[in-house]
Amino acid sequence: MLGRVNLVQAAKGLFNLNYYLNKFIMMNIKKWSFTTLFFVGVLAVVFQSFTLLNFKPKDKFVGLQLYSVRDEMKKDPQATVVKVGEMGYDFVEAAGFNDGKFYGMDPLVFKKLCEDNGLQFLGSHTGQNVPDETNWDKTMAWWDMAIDAHAAAGVKWIVQPWMSQEGYTSLDGLKRYIKYFNAVGEKCKAKGIEFGYHNHDKEFTTVLEGKPVYDWMLELSNPDNVMFQLDLYWITQGGKTPADYFNKYPGRFMLWHIKDAKELGASGEMDFNAIFASGEKSGMQYGIVEVEEYDFEPLVSCKKSLEFMNTTNF
Repeated sequence: MLGRVNLVQAAKGLFNLNYYLNKFIMMNIKKWSFTTLFFVGVLAVVFQSFTLLNFKPKDKFVGLQLYSVRDEMKKDPQATVVKVGEMGYDFVEAAGFNDGKFYGMDPLVFKKLCEDNGLQFLGSHTGQNVPDETNWDKTMAWWDMAIDAHAAAGVKWIVQPWMSQEGYTSLDGLKRYIKYFNAVGEKCKAKGIEFGYHNHDKEFTTVLEGKPVYDWMLELSNPDNVMFQLDLYWITQGGKTPADYFNKYPGRFMLWHIKDAKELGASGEMDFNAIFASGEKSGMQYGIVEVEEYDFEPLVSCKKSLEFMNTTNF
């Protein structure tokens, strides 16, 4: 964020310099020879090109979780991806993996659909409940299939966005999930993919042996194998503050789900600029908009959410 601010300031400085150079030329044009005018003119063109091209402030890099348009993706995934690309999002995170395919498409076909519409396909939500000893091998075989499909599409991460009740009822049950996630993360790592977990509010409101479930997950998981996708809305609904977790567990939150009760900014409950300003220690590399409920048609709400993001300090 700081680098983006500095780049904007540099661009503004060059625009001002170009303005005063042109003004200086107009004041002295009658005094100069043709050769002097030629070289000053070239200098002015160089400055103008430099300010317009090389120092254009970088746009925000914002993704959309396609669960935000889940009904549309079920009806017509091709047309929906086209519309998401037209909105101006930079990348997508899928929520429709099944039987080796994304929204019924082979991995490379879905990737091409995204890229043809100006979108990178960077991540995906999928997963399985924690297996017991009798079906551990079967579950791990499913993960091998899933990881291979995601690797074929070139995604950077896979996130599991749930745990069954076992993860919330006892510390032993939660430890089984953490052992499982560590194993899945190791498999993903071997294929160049990050594995992570996405929270809801229950991980903060459920306390096991004096500590919230989420804290146990952060402390017992292997940072080399498991990263976290922090949902900014659900952590606040769970009564916690993102900045506190960024400071306590720095570098663990590679992904953010940027979410409000409905479209971003509509509730007035989320102080996004304060959260974004506090995120330096979080380890965040990608911010992903997710809209679960709406005041408008889902596609309209997603567009409004991106427009809101462009007004923030993200």
